[in-house]
Amino acid sequence: METARAAWRRLEPVHAMIYFAPEARRRYAELGLSGRAGYFAFRSAAFGRASAELVISTFYNFNPDVVRQAVDGVWETATPQQVLDARYAAADEALRRAKVHELPSLSEVLALTRRAAEAAREHAQGRPLFAAHAALPWPQEPVLQLWHAQTLLREFRGDGHVACLLSEGVGGLEALILHAATGDVPVDFLKASRAWPEEEWTAAEERLRERGLLDGDSLSPEGATLRRHIEDRTDHLALPAYAALGEADCERLADLASPFGRAVVEAGLLKVD
Repeated sequence: METARAAWRRLEPVHAMIYFAPEARRRYAELGLSGRAGYFAFRSAAFGRASAELVISTFYNFNPDVVRQAVDGVWETATPQQVLDARYAAADEALRRAKVHELPSLSEVLALTRRAAEAAREHAQGRPLFAAHAALPWPQEPVLQLWHAQTLLREFRGDGHVACLLSEGVGGLEALILHAATGDVPVDFLKASRAWPEEEWTAAEERLRERGLLDGDSLSPEGATLRRHIEDRTDHLALPAYAALGEADCERLADLASPFGRAVVEAGLLKVD
């Protein structure tokens, strides 16, 4: 399980950069989309003309009022296919700027990642964001095939994570607060990006303290145990994809993935403006 998590985490920047790269912002601005409208459209276009309620449900931890405002009229501004085309174009442009296409192990990393992503397609039930992206055709260019494969693995894992949160009675806002309490991500970033009003954030913090999951602004021992359980369970639910590789190939992917993540970071593709 640890090897599978390492393989996913080390390659994850190849997917995640699409939410930060200036190439993405420029591409959706060219379609008349800006800010959160671009983000929600880019990630939900695989559904087709996704409603705000579908985005709220599947994205899970964003303020619903902000989602409704951002998604309102978005598909009149640009069609889902136009958005998908722009997303792939942005991914291609950004990853080439990071010179991912020049890395000598691209073919092997792609082969392993695609095998894992294809295996995940056999376990799509209950994973709506993954299933929507898995139904898209594979791109032709190897660097985009790698991006698409890692996108599938990210959404496969993410849908499983939402299932874990639901099973433990942790709502979207509460999940953000527990995440912030680990210190892994600045609380100001989570507040700004997910756009929950301060009074709702404060009320949710108090609910978590009443449940014994927070001690002040930090995780209580019970909260830390719950967080660890959710992360372990998320890892377990992601295993069907990586189990298809076997232990040796999974270790190989984990070993080869680091230069890809490093290239993305060094190119500045994950910088938050």
